[in-house]
Amino acid sequence: MSNIKKAFANGKAFIAFITCGDPDLNTTAAAVRSACENGADLIELGIPFSDPTAEGTVIQGANIRALAGGITTDKIFDFVRELRKDVKTPMVFMTYANVVFSYGAERFISACRAIEIDGLILPDLPFEEKDEFLPLCRKYGVDLISLIAPTSENRIAMIAKEAEGFLYIVSSLGVTGARSEIKTDIASIVNAIRKNTDIPCAVGFGISTPEQAKKMAAIADGVIVGSAIVKILEEYGKDAPPYIGAYVKSMKDALR
Repeated sequence: MSNIKKAFANGKAFIAFITCGDPDLNTTAAAVRSACENGADLIELGIPFSDPTAEGTVIQGANIRALAGGITTDKIFDFVRELRKDVKTPMVFMTYANVVFSYGAERFISACRAIEIDGLILPDLPFEEKDEFLPLCRKYGVDLISLIAPTSENRIAMIAKEAEGFLYIVSSLGVTGARSEIKTDIASIVNAIRKNTDIPCAVGFGISTPEQAKKMAAIADGVIVGSAIVKILEEYGKDAPPYIGAYVKSMKDALR
């Protein structure tokens, strides 16, 4: 069983996204630990990038702050290596193809294996071009996680059949960020996925309240929350970790 499957082994999964280095890596470490202690089943660690095309203003701001603070991919690798001494929750990186290319794809993916990163999400990598990274991900045992968007319609079966780790269902068109309402027919996307794979699927983009989380988890295997957590970091800075823990607990309780 891949480590990611463990995140979905005990009911509906809560997946927390945190941008590395916003406002600094010590705060990121405390935020990750607080999230895990309060029920996060999987952690998505964002590696900041100067042009994060999938992100709304909240996570864009976190990227800018982290990069301005001198964050680098090497610093993040060292940080995760240290974090892994006590944090056993499954963890994946979410970043952009250019970050992996510029670092060197094999060097990047082999480093993921060495520091026990379980998967990789690249929102700007088209499914048709995933062979740029897939052979290396398989070589080093790192799941390359595919995204399914509301516009994927005719490609859902194809993407689902080749999915690894979990499937990331993008709830809404556009970029990340809290939404008052999710209008996409998630149930029909999940039904199409279920016909082609038994890999778990989680819904992200726009989920911020326990009510939304409960509604989405009734359809899918888990929910992903990023902007709402990053907003807490923006508001409280170095004092944010306990607030993140309380928020994660409220969301996880809604899924139980």
